[in-house]
Order: sequence, then C-alpha cells, then structure tokens
Amino acid sequence: MIYLDNSATTKPCKEAVEAMNIALTQLWGNPSALYGFGFETAKALRNARYSVAAALSAEPDRIFFTSGGTEADNWAIMSTAKRFGKKNKHIITTAIEHHAVLNCMKELEAQGFEVTYLQPNELGEITLETLKAALRKDTILVSVMMVNNETGAVMPIDKMAKLTHKMCPNAIFHTDAVQGFLKVPFQAKTLGADLISISSHKIHGPKGVGALYITPRLKSFPALLIGGGQENNYRSGTEAMPAILGFGAACEAGRITFKEDTRREKEMLDCLVQQISVMEGVAINGCHQAPHILNLAIPGVPTQNTINILQDAEICVSAGSACAKGHRSHTLTAMKLSPEIIDSSFRVSLSRETTEQDICALIEGIQSVLRWKNR
Repeated sequence: MIYLDNSATTKPCKEAVEAMNIALTQLWGNPSALYGFGFETAKALRNARYSVAAALSAEPDRIFFTSGGTEADNWAIMSTAKRFGKKNKHIITTAIEHHAVLNCMKELEAQGFEVTYLQPNELGEITLETLKAALRKDTILVSVMMVNNETGAVMPIDKMAKLTHKMCPNAIFHTDAVQGFLKVPFQAKTLGADLISISSHKIHGPKGVGALYITPRLKSFPALLIGGGQENNYRSGTEAMPAILGFGAACEAGRITFKEDTRREKEMLDCLVQQISVMEGVAINGCHQAPHILNLAIPGVPTQNTINILQDAEICVSAGSACAKGHRSHTLTAMKLSPEIIDSSFRVSLSRETTEQDICALIEGIQSVLRWKNR
C-alpha cells in the first residue's frame, strides 16, 4: 500500500509504539498516586510533557494535554468567549478553518457573538491586510490556522499575532497548528500566539491525544474540565498515559529529524508539482507552501472515481479533509474555484515515510485516471 493521506493521520512511529507498550505493561499506575509506583508514572508524564514542549519550543509548564486537536481548538475558543464574552463579543476567524473551529464559531454566533470570517485569495492565502481591516476595538479573539489542511497554504501567524496585539492589546490570538507542528518551522515562545493547538496523530504519534499551549501572559484561563485537578486544574481526569507517552516519544523523534524530514518532503512535493504541471488535464489548487500537502483536480472526473482508480493501484489519497466527509470543500469554495474543479479535487499529503517510489507510483496512477477519462 502506498499511503499518501498523511494529513488525515500518520503511521505511528516505532518510538511511539514502544513508549505506549511500556505505559501499558510497566508504567500503568496512576500518576497522582502518592507512592513509588505512582511517582514513576508521574516522572514519565513529566518527561513526555518536556518532549512535547521541546518540539514546540515552549515552556513545559504551559503545555496541557487534551484528547486531540479538536478538543484543543474547542477549549481555546469557547474558554476565550467565556472569559471575555460579558464585555465584548467580536471574534475573527477565517472561512477556511477546520470544522473544529468553524462549528465552535456557529455555536458562539447562536449565543450572540459576532464572527467575522476572513476570505482567502485565489491561492488559499489569508493576507495580513485582510486581518487588519477586520480588527476592531471590541475584538476579543482571532483564530487563524497555521497551515490549511486542504491546500497547504501557510499563514503569516507571527505577523498576524503581532498585528492583533498592537491593534487590540486585550485580544487573544489562537492558531490551530495541527498541520504546522513539526511541518513548518516556528517556536511557541516567539511566535506571538497566545494559544496553540497541536495533535499527536499528525506527527506519527497515537490518536486520542493532543495539547494546547497557553502563553504565560494569560495568568488565568477558564478550565476545560473540572474535577481532581489534573493538568494544573485546567483539564481534570486521570491522564491517558499510553497516548501521552506515545505523543512525547513521537515529538522527540520528530524534533531530532525535523529539518531533514521537511527538506525531503519538500523536494518530493516539488518534484510532484513539476511533473503534474506538464500534464494536460490536471489542475493544481492553491499555493501548496507547506512541504507535505498538495491539492489537485482532474476536471471531468468526480473525486470518488479518482480515489477508486488510485485505490485499485493500492494508492491512498483523500477527498480533501477527512474530517468533513460527504461535504463539498468549504476551503475550495471560499477560494471561488469552479464547481467542476471542486467536485474533482483530491488531496495528496506526504510524511517522512514517503519515498520517491511512492511519488512515481502516484504519477502513474494519475496517468491511469487520465486514460480512464479519455477512454
């Protein structure tokens, strides 16, 4: 099988699997227990937090584990609204966010908040000028994804955060960095974002765990879950140790090879783009700035047909976002692409395990789709 749907999920690396096995067979105690076995588990939890923080270039005590990127997004948005909503109710996001963000915005609109949705240009980019025009004195939150999960467009998060804090000093800036973490270079300490959401299973870690980075400048932030006081009273509940230790191991492995991994991915993506560009009947959607995401379309061939033909060749690609199954891409729609392009689009996403042979097989598979179209 040639797996090219890594933006949906990635294969867990051996380091993560080994760490999870240790958690399940050796360190299965409760990290809150006040005896030696519990202390050992608590130390492993602390080490995992340090590994995630190191990969994010963040302070370890500002990393809070969640069940994944969706939960981190929900926590960031809904708790910001809870904190500031009695005074001001204006929020800014984009029309191309993940549904974990967009559906939170719909919920807040139903509660009386006003949400401004920034529109992308034809390449899928959200410009700094677009954000500047939308900021207001009553803006309490700006939430902009770091890397679009369908087109690979990379947003200028550092400049956006700086602009937001300059024009609206009390506003909070959140970025969904699920597709950016260990894919594009950034440091939480210097990025300027107050809240950063990340996920484990996008970086060769296990599913069911992620984290929210909360800047030290937020001295108090509404808790997500209340109970026994875990995660510094922000997210109570016994920690999911196997998933967390797997996440930490994946972060440590990915941090070490980050530069080489992204260099290889970018080279393969550029090679794919170069070969696709000379193919008649294939369109490239968006600016594919991230090293691992490319959105393509074969006008006249419905997306599912392309997926089926490639699947017959044991090649896995995606119909856009795997989290929005059955819906026309809201990202490509916001980019004002034609229905013919949108309904024939598909996403290719690489990882550090992708090989040059995989790219060659994909090219052959796309040629098979073109032959099917022209038969």
